[in-house]
Amino acid sequence: MSDAWLRALVALPFGLAIGSFMTVVIARVPAGESVLHPRSKCPRCGAEIRNRDNIPVLGWVLLRGRCRGCGERISVSYPLTELGTALLVCAAMYTYERVWVGIMVAALMAILPAISIIDIQHKLIPNKITYPAAIGFAVYIVVATLFDGGTNLVGAGLGLLLYGGSLLILAFISRGMGMGDAKLGVVIGMVFGAIGLRYVGVAVAGAILFGGIGGIIALLIGRDRKSAIPFGPYMAAGAVIAAFWGQQIADWYLRTFAGA
Repeated sequence: MSDAWLRALVALPFGLAIGSFMTVVIARVPAGESVLHPRSKCPRCGAEIRNRDNIPVLGWVLLRGRCRGCGERISVSYPLTELGTALLVCAAMYTYERVWVGIMVAALMAILPAISIIDIQHKLIPNKITYPAAIGFAVYIVVATLFDGGTNLVGAGLGLLLYGGSLLILAFISRGMGMGDAKLGVVIGMVFGAIGLRYVGVAVAGAILFGGIGGIIALLIGRDRKSAIPFGPYMAAGAVIAAFWGQQIADWYLRTFAGA
């Protein structure tokens, strides 16, 4: 087994566990509730979810998507969120040979599904996610740089300013951009700037491209031009593209349009 596959395999249970926690974040953070207590309960009968039923993905499958107590359906969004988060985490660890970098990108990938779902459902990106993420990544990048982990502190700062700063300006001058988007831009820009500004460029380009396509589709299905369209999912999509194909896309662009 190659080192890449070994890293991905080791990351799998962590990815599933994080994905399970993120389903709690999605349900409770927008409501202003604690993500630590009380234990998860069935919304219909109030029965607490048992430990054996709370195993990511497998618990839902064994229960056949229903509450053990009352038979109420459990949304398929729970196992899909757990599985999707785990796949992104494993893919990041598979893609990046430097363990410090792999863990950092995997952590970013882990929070993006939850942020996207919350933004779609509630039209907001909670500070309770972006603030701890920004602080945590900043500390991590400093430590990783000190230990020669493949990160660049100056690049992280530039990425933060380029992505987060530009969205912050747009948030002040445009009603279509929210402060939550700017804060997410800070996080994404910091992480990708730490490994190369070309990744930031691809993340920004991807967000604009996906956002433009999403806006056109929204107009075609009858949405008003003034309707609020969550931009977080498009930023997340751009970040995923940058994480796994950023180097190749940047190289292709430079060869094709810059003659590099």
